[in-house]
Amino acid sequence: MTAAPAAGPPAVTIDRVRRDREVNAYLEKTDRCMVSMGYTEHGARHARIVSDTARLILLKLGRDAREAELAAIAGYLHDLGNLVNRENHALTGGAMARDILQRAGMDPGEVADIVSAIGHHQEENGEPMSAISSALILADKIDVHRGRVRKSNKMDFDTHDRVNYSAKRSVVRVSRGRRVIRYELEIDTRLSQVMEYFEIFMSRMVIARKAAAFLGCTLELVINGAKML
Repeated sequence: MTAAPAAGPPAVTIDRVRRDREVNAYLEKTDRCMVSMGYTEHGARHARIVSDTARLILLKLGRDAREAELAAIAGYLHDLGNLVNRENHALTGGAMARDILQRAGMDPGEVADIVSAIGHHQEENGEPMSAISSALILADKIDVHRGRVRKSNKMDFDTHDRVNYSAKRSVVRVSRGRRVIRYELEIDTRLSQVMEYFEIFMSRMVIARKAAAFLGCTLELVINGAKML
């Protein structure tokens, strides 16, 4: 009787990554760095939301469950590079994620998929390179919410703070049948006008539309019930 081949190591999961002490220490320190520079929240809250949303997008589109799991891992790790510097943080974050996932024993091909997604998630120099990359981009760009604003004095708000603070709700809806990915936002226009959203998020919408197209979908943007895209 031929012996069965030895089983390989268990696949690295998002649950394992979220329990990793190194990852969570980096996330905590990353958020402290961003607060000191006056940026919105980039810690565990943002990581969880992007992670969950990236996985949901691919599952709703009927993609493979493992692919969706990798998108969730990429989403959780995508902003670690801010710990080193805000400039080129996608590239630094990709390198940090590689070291973490290699230590965890992840398959090299899966490591490559995640590193590529993280390295291309920024609108300044990124491009959707895969379904994982596209889901990460789409999930990252929709996280607009007052919970991300860290400043207590509204007089100190810049445009990013006002737009985030005015956002009472931001969700992604996916229609597999219609091949539509829809951003839905509810904004308090007493705090920030819709035009301010477009002033700071137009470049994000451009890369998000590319990401949706990579997945064979159209991106729609609805603000306060009115379709903008």
